[in-house]
Amino acid sequence: MENRGAGTVRIRQVLLLFVLLGMSQAGSQSGRFSVAEETQSGSFVGSLPADLGLEVGELFSRGARVVSNDNKQRLQLDLNTGNLLLSESLDREELCGSTEPCVLHFQILMKNPLQFLRLELQVEDINDHSPVFSEKEILLEIPENSPVGAVFLLQSAKDLDVGINALKSYTISPNSHFHIKMRVNPDGRKYPELVLDKALDYEEQSELSFTLTALDGGSPSRSGTASVQVLVVDTNDNSPEFEQPFYAVKIPENSALGTLVVTVSAWDLDSGKNGEISYTFSHASEDIHKIFKINQKSGEVRLLAFLDYETVESYSIIIQATDGGGLFGKSTVRIEVMDVNDNAPELTVSSITNLIPENSPETVVMVFSIRDRDSGDNGKIICSLPEDLPFLLKSSVENYYTLETESPLDRESQAEYNITITVTDLGTPRLKSQHSISVQVADVNDNAPAFSQSAYTLWVRENNSPALPIGSVSATDADSGANARVTYSLLPPGDARLPLASLVSINADTGQLFALRPLDFEALRAFEFGVGAADGGSPALSSRALVRVQVLDANDNAPVVLYPPQNGSAPCTELVPRAADAGYLVSKVVAVDGDSGQNAWLSYQLLRATEPGLFGVWAPSGEVRTARLLSERDAPRHRLAVLVRDHGEPPLSATVTLHVLLVDGFSQPHLPRAEAAAEQARAEPLTVSLVVALAAVSSLFLLSVLGVVAARLCARARAASAGGCSGPGGGLAGHVVDVSGGGTLCQAYRYEVCLSGGSGTSEFKFLKPVLPNLQPQCPGKEIEENPTFHNRLGFNGQ
Repeated sequence: MENRGAGTVRIRQVLLLFVLLGMSQAGSQSGRFSVAEETQSGSFVGSLPADLGLEVGELFSRGARVVSNDNKQRLQLDLNTGNLLLSESLDREELCGSTEPCVLHFQILMKNPLQFLRLELQVEDINDHSPVFSEKEILLEIPENSPVGAVFLLQSAKDLDVGINALKSYTISPNSHFHIKMRVNPDGRKYPELVLDKALDYEEQSELSFTLTALDGGSPSRSGTASVQVLVVDTNDNSPEFEQPFYAVKIPENSALGTLVVTVSAWDLDSGKNGEISYTFSHASEDIHKIFKINQKSGEVRLLAFLDYETVESYSIIIQATDGGGLFGKSTVRIEVMDVNDNAPELTVSSITNLIPENSPETVVMVFSIRDRDSGDNGKIICSLPEDLPFLLKSSVENYYTLETESPLDRESQAEYNITITVTDLGTPRLKSQHSISVQVADVNDNAPAFSQSAYTLWVRENNSPALPIGSVSATDADSGANARVTYSLLPPGDARLPLASLVSINADTGQLFALRPLDFEALRAFEFGVGAADGGSPALSSRALVRVQVLDANDNAPVVLYPPQNGSAPCTELVPRAADAGYLVSKVVAVDGDSGQNAWLSYQLLRATEPGLFGVWAPSGEVRTARLLSERDAPRHRLAVLVRDHGEPPLSATVTLHVLLVDGFSQPHLPRAEAAAEQARAEPLTVSLVVALAAVSSLFLLSVLGVVAARLCARARAASAGGCSGPGGGLAGHVVDVSGGGTLCQAYRYEVCLSGGSGTSEFKFLKPVLPNLQPQCPGKEIEENPTFHNRLGFNGQ
C-alpha cells in the first residue's frame, strides 16, 4: 500500500512537471523597457497602455501589481495612469557587474482572471567610472640583452563601466625605447604590453621612467595613470617555459576550502638567480584573487573561497612564471565549475487568502512562484500537496502556481486546515523546501438548532409555587458565533382551549421552563405544548420539540363520606336484630377521596363506640359488623364514630357517626325471597295483635300512646307528598336503607326507621324485600352492597 501511494505521488509530480513545461509560455505577454543607471527614483520608465495596449481601468479593476523573483520592488505601477516608475535609483555595476546587457526581469500580476505579463528592464550604462590602476607605481626589470621587439607585461587598469564606456586603450608618455601595445584576454579584459623599440644598454642608462595612461571610450573620456619605472638588468637570455601552454580543470562547486585545483610547472635553462622561477597570477581580477591563490614556489593553485556554479560557471586565469632575471613565460588555466545540487527550491508567495466561507465554490487561496538556482535536473522542480486535503495545485506560467479549493468546504466538519506545500527538485540527492499556511473556514448559517430530545416529559407536583422552575429543554447548533446563538420560545398549543400563556413560560436564553400558577391535579392532570429553538443567523433556522407536563398528585383532598349522609337531616338509624350472629353486617361507611393513588387509598377504623367490643369496622371496606353475639343486656341504642383516613403524606381524615338500634323479632334473614314475603305478610297481623295485647294490658296508657302515634301518623301521611318519610304501606316516616346479604342476612332488605321527635320512643316498620322498581325514601342516599358500586366510588377492596 505504501509503494502504491508513493507511486501515485510520483505520477502526480511528473504530470505537474509536464503541465508546467507545457504552460510556461501560455497566457503571458512580454514588454521591454530601458532606463539609464543612476536615474532618480520616481522617474518614468514606460507606459503599459501605450506600450502593451492595456487599459488603465482594467489594470485598476484587476488589482495589477509588479512582482519580481527576488522580491525587491525596484519598479512600481501607477494604477491611475498605467505608468511604470522607478522605486529607487539603479546602479548597473552593483546589479550586473561586468555582465552586458544588464537586464532585470519583472512580472505584472493581475487577478480575476489570473494573468501574468513579463517585463524586462535593461539598465543602460553611463560613464560614471574612470579607469583605475591597482598600483600607482609600476616597477619593471628588463635585461639589457632583451631583443628589439621584446614584449613586457604591464599592470592593467580596471574600469567598472561596460560597453563603449569600458576601458578602450592605453598610452605612454613619449620615449625613445618603448611603445605600448594593447592585448585582450580570453575573458575580454584589455591589458597593455610594453614593446621594446630600441636595445637597452645597462652601462649607458640603467633606469627609464614614463607615464602609463588608461583611457575609456566614454564621451567625454575618462582616464587613469600610473608611473612606470624600468630597471635595466644585466644579461639573462632564457625565459621560463611551462610544461603545458593550457590547463583545463573541472572542480565541483561544493569543494572544501584549501582544495588543490591544479599544479602548474615551468622550467628555466638559466642557472642561479636567473633560473629561479616564481609563479603569479597575471592580470587576474580582484574576484580571482579572492577565490584562488597560487603558491609562488610550487605552482599549486588552491581554493580560498567557496565556489558557486549559479554565480560563475568557469574561470580563466593566466599564470606567469618569472625567473630571477625578469624573464617570464605564460600559461592559461581554464577552471570549469561543476554544478551540484546545493540549492533547495524556493517558494515566493504573491497573494494569499486565509479566510474562506464554507459552501463556497472553488476558490483561489494562494498565488505563488517557485524556482531552483541549480541547473539541469538539479534545477527541475515539482510541487505537491498532501493527498488528504480538499485542495489542489494548478500550474500557471513562469513557474507560478495557484492553490485552490477542490470542492466546497464544511466548517462543521473541519474549521481549519494547515496546508504544507512541498517543493522538490530532481537532483541527487533531492532537496526540498516546504511552506505552511493556515486556512480558516468561515461559518455560514447552514445548520438548524437540534434539540437533545424530540419530546420531553416534565413532572410537577400540584399546588406548586408560582414561577417555579419545572425543567428545561436544550438545543445545540453546529454553527458558530451568531449562527449558533439559540433562542427558545413557546409554540401555540394544538388545543386552542388550553391557556398555555397563563400556565408556563420559557427563558428565551436558557430554555428553562417555569410554571406561572399553581396547578391542580384534580382539574388538569397533564398538558402538552411545543417549544421552538431559532438561531441568530440570517435567515434564521429553527426546529421544534414537544413538551408534556405531568401533574403529580398531592394529598390535598380529605376523604368525603357518602354514606351515611352528612347533610344535617335526621340521622338514619341502622336496625340490628338481637338474634344476629357475630359478624352480622350492620352497615357500610362509603367514602371517596378526590386524590389519586396512595393519596386516595382509604382505610376505616372505629374511633369511638357506646359499648366497646360490640361492633367492629373492617379497615379496607368500611363494613360495620357485630363483633359478638348480642344479648338482652346490651343497650338498645348505640352511637358509633368511624374514622376514614387516606394514606397520603401527611394523611387526611374524616369522621362519621352511625346510629344503631337493637330490635327484637326481626325477620329471619335466611328465608327464600317468596317465603320471606309471606312471612312478612303474616308478621303484620301478628304485630298488630301484639300491639293490641300490649294496649289491653297497659290499659289507658297504651291507648293514649296509640292516640298520639295515630295523630302523628296522619300528620306524616299528609306530608308524604311534600318529601316526608313514607313507606310503601302507609305513613311511617324514616330513612330507607338497603342491606345486602352480609352477616346474618342472606337477601337484600329495605328497612325504614323513624324516630319521633320528642317522645323518647321509636317506631319502626318492616318492609317487603327490595324490588327493582322501588326507590329509596330515606333522604339523601341509597346504598347497595355490590362490587360495581364500590368500584364507581373508588374502592379497591383493600
